[in-house]
Amino acid sequence: MELHVVKLHLQPLIDIQQNRVLGAEALIRWQHPQRGLLLPAQFIPIAEQSGLIIELGEWVLRTACFQARQWLDNGLTQLVVSVNVSAVQFRQPNLAELVAQTLRDSGLPGDRLELELTEGMLMEQPEAASATMAALKQMGVRLSLDDFGTGYSSLSYLKRFPIDKLKIDQSFVREIPADDDSSAITGAIVSLAHSLQLKVIAEGVETKEQLDFLIQKGCDEVQGYYFSKPLAANDFQLKLSNP
Repeated sequence: MELHVVKLHLQPLIDIQQNRVLGAEALIRWQHPQRGLLLPAQFIPIAEQSGLIIELGEWVLRTACFQARQWLDNGLTQLVVSVNVSAVQFRQPNLAELVAQTLRDSGLPGDRLELELTEGMLMEQPEAASATMAALKQMGVRLSLDDFGTGYSSLSYLKRFPIDKLKIDQSFVREIPADDDSSAITGAIVSLAHSLQLKVIAEGVETKEQLDFLIQKGCDEVQGYYFSKPLAANDFQLKLSNP
């Protein structure tokens, strides 16, 4: 796998309380010569095994930041770009320095970047994680906890770490409102987040029924095919112009 065949797609993040686009999550795709456009699950394991995952993560971060700077230059001052950080990348001692350098190179203000982490990353080496997150917060970078509710760790990390947002996993969203357990868990996550002054976003929203439920529960943001599939950068800009 070579980086010149990797593409960045963008899925809109929607503020459902104000009905506006907040930004986009940067999602990587691999343009395979025979198999076409591949999703991360089909090639990220290969990148991890080959050691390319660090270089790949740096490319995504850099490309996403330059894209967000372009939005800013085009007058789209409200947009944030969200980037997933792999466990391998998060363990690198120079992650905060890499982010700082990328922000300087791109000219993107720190508060226009959001990094998505997972529970497992934080609990693996909590002291190192806390130091890295503190350094990122000093730059103004926003921190989101991905796949919330699917991990195994103590809820104490919600107090310990400087998290800005919880992301409700699509495994719960997929079953609302029909499934009582998933509906109850989703509602509880929204309530928990708000009680801790955190924002909450639901991923994988595909139906109006799911959206209506999330609005009724007070969820702040959503993303999913109900609004848009991940788009190439030019198509994302067109969608903003023609919602």
